[in-house]
Amino acid sequence: MRVIAVVAALAVLGSPMRAAAQGDPSISSAEPFKLGTFEIAGEPRIGIVLRDALVVELAAANRALERDPAYPPVPMPPTMVDLIGRYEYGMRTRLYEIVNSVVRGSRLTGAQRPPWVHDVKSVDILAPLMPGKMLNAAVNFYTHVGETGTAEEQKKAEAERRAKRGVPYLFIKPTRGAVVGDGDNVVIPHGRDRVDWEVELGIVIGRAAKYVPADKAAEHIFGYMVTVDVSDRGGRPPDSRPGSDWFVGKGHDTFAPMGPWIVPKEFYGDPMKRLRQTLTIDGKVMQEAGASDMIHSIYELIEYGSSIITLYPGDVVNNGTSGGTGMGQAYRGAERFLKPGETFTASIDGIGSITMNVVGEPAPAGGTGSRLPAVSSYRKQ
Repeated sequence: MRVIAVVAALAVLGSPMRAAAQGDPSISSAEPFKLGTFEIAGEPRIGIVLRDALVVELAAANRALERDPAYPPVPMPPTMVDLIGRYEYGMRTRLYEIVNSVVRGSRLTGAQRPPWVHDVKSVDILAPLMPGKMLNAAVNFYTHVGETGTAEEQKKAEAERRAKRGVPYLFIKPTRGAVVGDGDNVVIPHGRDRVDWEVELGIVIGRAAKYVPADKAAEHIFGYMVTVDVSDRGGRPPDSRPGSDWFVGKGHDTFAPMGPWIVPKEFYGDPMKRLRQTLTIDGKVMQEAGASDMIHSIYELIEYGSSIITLYPGDVVNNGTSGGTGMGQAYRGAERFLKPGETFTASIDGIGSITMNVVGEPAPAGGTGSRLPAVSSYRKQ
């Protein structure tokens, strides 16, 4: 019996799948995959997404793999940010090994499917990660330049910008409190009735970057996801300090939807060649654009951002949005903002879609007069 067992073990170890595994950094994945965070059994868990339909629990799948002594123990990351930081330090190889094991072992369907493989529709999709910081590009699409003007004014503004691009404009958008995931509510703050939508590509940093030139920026990218820069166009009261207020405009709770998961860059390709981002409200297309409309490339955004502050694994840089925003007149001829009861869907080809429900916020109690006032108290509708 022992001889038979040894022979069987050697046969398995000598199989083609085994020869390409066991920590080999040149291993390839049997299928492209995506990575997300999901609520499973009442707690957040990192999952490998296959075929946009199945979620493989990372930690459980790894424990199953490690029962085979040919695979040494690899500590699993507690968060997506930790996974991203370790991706090029062994995690990519282990993820490929897990994918190869479940795909080639026919463990995704039928009687062979383990309890740690779930249908996407059966789990709650959370925001993929909580970024350390998030930088958003302002007015980085030509169709968004001068969007509130007449057709002639917009055409002139676009021509002027094409003649002189200048450097990118990035602003910091809050993360914790603002970040929400697919299917969550976007809350219109009490009295803030000029809330707008902006679909964007989220560029997830994979390696620390400081003074990284644009032609090397791709080396510092981990992957891509869908984001929405929800924006409050109401501004500040006219009797307060003059100038724009980016905290008011961009910083409310739930104003940073992202997801539904992250596509590692090796499975997406070059966004500057294939990007197509769209946004619909209750099924009506409001925004649709590609990379040819961008003023600065995603690589130039990284060069600019990293010239100011070091970008770390898990940080996010958003590429900006196109024409078709609520404040613009390009498609509708008048301002049009989000309303409670509406649903919007932001999509990027090759990544996926997030669908958000818009709800209102009840009036807060108390206060001393220092609270952000309702837009209607200082601005005509």
